[in-house]
Amino acid sequence: MTGSEQWGELRGARAVRHWGDPPAEWLAATEGVAVRDRSHRTRLRFHGRQPGAMLAGVITGRLPQGVEPAERGEPAPSRMQYSLVLTPKGRVVSDFRLFRESPGDDPAADLIADVPQAGAEALRAHLARYLPPRMCAVEDISDVTAHLTVMGPQAAELLAREAFGLRLEADRIAQLAEDEGWRSDVGGERPLSVFATREVSTPAWDVFGDARTVASLRARLLAAGARAVGSGVWEALRLEAGRPTVGAELDENCIPLEAGIDERAIDHTKGCYTGQEVIVRIRHRGHVNRHLRRLRLGDLPAPAQGTELFVPERESSVGQVTSVATSPRLGSLALAYLRREVEVPGPVHLGAADGPEVSAEPLPDS
Repeated sequence: MTGSEQWGELRGARAVRHWGDPPAEWLAATEGVAVRDRSHRTRLRFHGRQPGAMLAGVITGRLPQGVEPAERGEPAPSRMQYSLVLTPKGRVVSDFRLFRESPGDDPAADLIADVPQAGAEALRAHLARYLPPRMCAVEDISDVTAHLTVMGPQAAELLAREAFGLRLEADRIAQLAEDEGWRSDVGGERPLSVFATREVSTPAWDVFGDARTVASLRARLLAAGARAVGSGVWEALRLEAGRPTVGAELDENCIPLEAGIDERAIDHTKGCYTGQEVIVRIRHRGHVNRHLRRLRLGDLPAPAQGTELFVPERESSVGQVTSVATSPRLGSLALAYLRREVEVPGPVHLGAADGPEVSAEPLPDS
């Protein structure tokens, strides 16, 4: 804490909006090195006789591969797996990412889930219904672990030095594909794991480990020139990347195909999982009625979440805004669901058929 930070609410949680100098935070995230503490997210540990086998029937994706063993302090490749848990009707309970801390593919090996805070309560309730505790127990380890996101074009070099003690070249961090990573036993209560993420439009890596080790790393990164950033910069970079999040775009009203995350989150070749019948039916014999899009708002004041969208030829709403942020390089942006018949790129109107006109476009990843 510096005393200059400004707090606000983000999807029902209290969060630092900025640390006193938003322009400097943006510059660090896009041209230097920035650090966002994301330990407010939930981390769950799955353990028991067969945690992987039990989870496989609940999640939409495959289980992450076992990690390679490594000598103490030496980095070893690792990997996360993005996935979803769905209701029987194919609606999103929450998204999350799974990874393994211990080497090998032992069916009894623990799995760790990184879960958005907005989805954690619903996910825990769902898992309590579907997972037999003797075979797969669920433990909340959020208080004893921590999570940083280190971002910016110079971040890989700083991570190589401060997280891996130069035992790993910066290029091997910089060239990681999304969800690929490295882990190292640095002497804490659990390994330090670093994974590439594309949640934001600047190079970024998620760091997980025990709370003391991650706190020490954060202090070293800041001492070495990184700057702490808040949710304001994060949201602008997330909307630049066009990534949906739980509590805004992903909720119990959303089918994954609407949000454009099905190819990333669903393994269409795996065995049964809850909600699969709905997904298969839509994928092969139907369509969804709406799609997630990005809006360019120009100089207009930021609309509220839930603002309805219109096109002149229709009296009824064709969609609504889900997230809004201001990017210093792209201006005001929003994510919004629009009915599938609305052509993009193209104009839509805020609040009424004769309301201000903004430009709707496909998500950057689509």
